Amino acid sequence: MSQVDQAAGLRRWAESQAPSSSSTVESASGDESSFGVVSQFETPKVDTNQAMKVLVTLGLPGGAEADVMPVTEALVRWHAQGQRWIEDPANWRILPLSMSSPHFSALVTQQSRWALWVGDDLDGFRRAYAMLKRLAQQGGPRRLLLVHSPLPSRAGLLNNLQQVAAQFLGMQLLVITPPRPRQRQP
Repeated sequence: MSQVDQAAGLRRWAESQAPSSSSTVESASGDESSFGVVSQFETPKVDTNQAMKVLVTLGLPGGAEADVMPVTEALVRWHAQGQRWIEDPANWRILPLSMSSPHFSALVTQQSRWALWVGDDLDGFRRAYAMLKRLAQQGGPRRLLLVHSPLPSRAGLLNNLQQVAAQFLGMQLLVITPPRPRQRQP
């Protein structure tokens, strides 16, 4: 099979995995994301100004058949908190993926936006760390957006996961923190 045929097959597969959500969120203008650019999986434009952005997400319960709503909710939440790089959350296509997928290695080379879901249950952080170890061993992406349910603070487990990933696995986890209220100066 040629590289062109494989890329076309992967595009068809990615399109079949797209959620059929039609939620509408008010658009905000902002800076381009420093998270990277979409390569060959860019889909037709949602409106005349913005193309869909693909976020390959690992660690969701259910693997490639996972419900992507928790990730979508996180993007909406971060957008509401002023994260301008998200732009319009409705323009993001969340692509759940299992590391055992036959498409994993091809997507690593073709996709630039990757995320790791961290569940809020007791084993969520253990599973996330195990997934990071497997990514490091299998040559997966070295930079991932850490996606999680709303937390009062990133202190503790999120910080620990981020530090362990950097120190022991050479990976960068991007953690979005809620904005701190500004203190009035006398």
